[in-house]
Amino acid sequence: MSLIDAAVLILGGGVAGFINTLAGGGSAITIPILNEMVGITTANGTNRIAILAANIGAIAGFERGKAIPWRRLGPLVPPTVIGAALGAWTATGTSPTVLRQVFGVVLLLVALSVVAKPSRWVEEREAALHEPWRTIVFLAIGFYGGFVQAGVGFLLLAGLVLGGGLTLVNGNAAKVVLVGAYTPVALLLFARAAQVDWTVGAVLATGQMIGAWTAARLAIAKGASWIRWVLVAAAVVAAFRLFTT
Repeated sequence: MSLIDAAVLILGGGVAGFINTLAGGGSAITIPILNEMVGITTANGTNRIAILAANIGAIAGFERGKAIPWRRLGPLVPPTVIGAALGAWTATGTSPTVLRQVFGVVLLLVALSVVAKPSRWVEEREAALHEPWRTIVFLAIGFYGGFVQAGVGFLLLAGLVLGGGLTLVNGNAAKVVLVGAYTPVALLLFARAAQVDWTVGAVLATGQMIGAWTAARLAIAKGASWIRWVLVAAAVVAAFRLFTT
């Protein structure tokens, strides 16, 4: 690995960690970078090292600001982790190309929903999802996260804020906890399939942790109103990259 490659990984990781923590879609930045270095199959697994590191940093930042709704997270962890394990296992032998294209449309729809009704993202209200739908929804979101990761933050935010009744700040905090819970499982499955480059992943993780920690601190300091515009911008950029990858 050259110094230029390392610099690109750290810079790209920093930007992705920042975007992932505030909204989602950061993997649409890191996957193309990793694809150029290790190929798309190994990129999908290697990316999980940085994702795990970023979420550890983000959890620390949100916890310092007392923003994580731990009591409301308990029932969501098992279905999300189980779904992610199934998704990662499927991804080790399946190309995610078609799913990326489909999810590009989903990202644009999420961006449009934020622009049309921003108050839905910044006001806490009663949960719209109840059992068994809550388990089914988070099982499906976990599957997508384990399978391809890119853009899973948008789905988690939709489930946590629109479906779970959290504010956007608390939803972001809950999101990083859920991703932090399932990523070790996904990483283990990709590693068993020899689809992880640990050296490249460690360098990328360095930048991603810095970006994630910074974003977590800003999210708590600035509140939810400005984050929705980051969400819109990240959704559009991620959708474009997913369509063109």
